[in-house]
Amino acid sequence: MKTGLYFGSFNPIHIGHLIIANHILNETALQEIWFVISPQNPFKVSSTLLNEYDRLFLVQRSIENDPRLKASDIEFSLSKPSYTSTTLAYLREKYPTREFSVVMGSDSFQNISKWHNYRAIVDHYPIIIYLRPGFPVENTVNASIHIMQAPMLDISATHIRTLLKEGKSIKYLVPEAAELEIIKSRFFKNQKK
Repeated sequence: MKTGLYFGSFNPIHIGHLIIANHILNETALQEIWFVISPQNPFKVSSTLLNEYDRLFLVQRSIENDPRLKASDIEFSLSKPSYTSTTLAYLREKYPTREFSVVMGSDSFQNISKWHNYRAIVDHYPIIIYLRPGFPVENTVNASIHIMQAPMLDISATHIRTLLKEGKSIKYLVPEAAELEIIKSRFFKNQKK
């Protein structure tokens, strides 16, 4: 099975993530996309992150009616911080018959040469890149890439967290199931932006 791995903090997941996943499934040979929730991204401050199990739950609730999408907690049991190369090695061993591709924005791809053991990623996995404004793709690392013009919305998890701290509505920015859980559980109310 051709599986796309969409790594991220998803802090929280929002409709921009889902629109990109759906577009990639519609326009490529991928049969499914796994949202790989990173408990601790080495490039992000962990104090701004909601607990990983809460973020996993929000992803699960957001995609529960789409069998093409899966929430993955695979990095929860691996060493922290989460390195994509380590996760990929683990997944290749655990699922030898799956054909994995990595899904990322062009902003992330610009920095890939700074990632831990990045050659293990670019030498062995196709990378599906969705363009983000202001981040052109220059393939200086000789990766196998597929560049896509995905529908872009100017939505960020940071902005959503700010709205929540200010007591403002996040309706239509996150899936309804996630919005209900965030409000019910008062997620992000007392966290730093």
